[in-house]
Amino acid sequence: MRIRLIREGGLLGMTRRADVDTLERPDRAELERLAHEVLAEPDDRPPAGPGVPDAYHYTLTVDDRPPVEFTDPGLTESRLQLVEQVLGEGF
Repeated sequence: MRIRLIREGGLLGMTRRADVDTLERPDRAELERLAHEVLAEPDDRPPAGPGVPDAYHYTLTVDDRPPVEFTDPGLTESRLQLVEQVLGEGF
């Protein structure tokens, strides 16, 4: 499985990207489980508007599926774990 995660925004407005191929990773099963959970979650994007200042915006692409977008604050547990593991940083 190929996972691409892009994080934009935040206080500095920086963009972070990570591309992960799960094929040879020891945590393959966990990453794939989390990716499937995030893909299955309902689209809960708020309507267009000012939003939360300095919030992170994420775009997740798994294989050739359409991208899924979500925002922080309010990440689900699955989204938070996937972000931590793919971007390699905690919150």
